Amino acid sequence: MRLNILITFFLFLISHTAMAIEEPAYVSIEKKDAFEIREYQPKLIAQVLVNGTFDSASSKGFRLLADFIFGNNKTNDGAKKIEMTAPVVSRDASEKIEMTAPVLSEEVEKGWYISFNMPKQFTKETLPIPNNSEVKIIEMPAEKYAVITFSGLVREKKYAEMLNLLHIEMKTRNLEPKGPVILARYNPPWTLPFLRRNELMFRFE
Repeated sequence: MRLNILITFFLFLISHTAMAIEEPAYVSIEKKDAFEIREYQPKLIAQVLVNGTFDSASSKGFRLLADFIFGNNKTNDGAKKIEMTAPVVSRDASEKIEMTAPVLSEEVEKGWYISFNMPKQFTKETLPIPNNSEVKIIEMPAEKYAVITFSGLVREKKYAEMLNLLHIEMKTRNLEPKGPVILARYNPPWTLPFLRRNELMFRFE
């Protein structure tokens, strides 16, 4: 089952290489090099809560969400496939604010929220209903985020460096982070490291 989901996902991405994958809409308020302040429009997300190390939880969460969008759902007309979007979003379920310490250790197990944005054509009423009760559909309001963008593989050293830079940029603007840092990853796993797009994000008010 897991292998079939991953193969389907890979074939989906390959078949869509010439097409733009939908990303959530936002307004850029300020941009300086890799740092940006964005105001995101309201959106709908599919989310799961999983436990484990960062890598194991990310893999499990992705499989559960992929299973949902590739047809493990129901509508009045039966199951329906949902277009893949970007990014895949991960955040610490503890809701604490990580200041400088890396949270990606392979030895540390904790709870993680993993989520996909749903295509903007759907509302909560028109989106297919997950058959798996672990998949939750959540309406997100308009929110402002401070964002740092970087390439490469997401590893502890790089993560800590980018997180520190994000805090510095926010501090100079007197922006107070709300909730845990969010990691957004935009590319399939075979993408060359220097072509990958990753973002760390903090919500603020």
